[in-house]
Amino acid sequence: MDATNAALRICPAPLFASAEEQSVVSAVHPSRDRTLIRVRAGVYTPRSAWEALLPWDRYLLRVHAYRLIRPDAVFSHESAATLSGLPTFGHPHKIHLFDGRRTRSVSYGDVTVHTSADGRRIHEDAGMRITSVGDTVLDLLRVLPPAFGLAVVDAAMRDDHLDRDDLWDLAGRQRNAHGRRRVEWALRRGTGLAESVGESVSRAVIEWCGYPTPELQVEHLIEGRTFRSDFCWPEERIIGESDGWLKYSATDPSAAAEALRAEKRREDALRRAGWTVARWDYKGAIGVDGLRAALSAAGLSPAHRGAPAALRTAGRNPRST
Repeated sequence: MDATNAALRICPAPLFASAEEQSVVSAVHPSRDRTLIRVRAGVYTPRSAWEALLPWDRYLLRVHAYRLIRPDAVFSHESAATLSGLPTFGHPHKIHLFDGRRTRSVSYGDVTVHTSADGRRIHEDAGMRITSVGDTVLDLLRVLPPAFGLAVVDAAMRDDHLDRDDLWDLAGRQRNAHGRRRVEWALRRGTGLAESVGESVSRAVIEWCGYPTPELQVEHLIEGRTFRSDFCWPEERIIGESDGWLKYSATDPSAAAEALRAEKRREDALRRAGWTVARWDYKGAIGVDGLRAALSAAGLSPAHRGAPAALRTAGRNPRST
């Protein structure tokens, strides 16, 4: 099943596409209004709203702003991903478009227009035109560092219920040989079981560090309660836990405190049952050392040499800041 029902993400802040629209807020021309920031030529948003956004949401706002001036644009790569709810990493540099009528891809300013001998299926949602989820996934696998590409595949298989066989079939029909090894590497490992970007990146780093392949989302019945682990090595009685980007929200201190208490109760129960728990966060995964130190301290030993060159790509994405 190829998922073409992209879940269009709503613009995360108000946009003003003309001085006339801005006039309802202020009599000052938007270019001279210090309370506004220019998202792109002729398109503005409140500065306070922009500064409150996370990097990937700033990128989403830029994509929506581009659509205001080019309503016929077909978004691809990271631009299609952010609209479809697939993960992006940091703040991508470019707005990415697809135009199959061109003879070659071109870049100007912060925009890249891609073309290809392989067609793209185009999906329209709320007036925005984007490449299908399957096409978007394969486009990103060819250009992203492998760990981030794996996170995109995992997200598509989990959230869009994308079928691995259909992705293999689509990849096999494409003539583009660029990045084919990255595509094949990620498709062989993709799974809907990974529940977050942090878990997906951690899976790649675990492999590249040489550790044995873990079991994912294993359920543990302990003291009458069922706990599920991110990673599990049953023979070693070791559990690995990858904390998400925003797991403990600073916007709700009481909820964050309760989440921490629940985690401690859960880990105490697992330890009483004879499990050793290793925990790391997203920074520890992309930086490698935090993940490796946590697993080594838990007693897990590498099973093979690993891939030092691949590890050096874990936290580097030249396509984003």
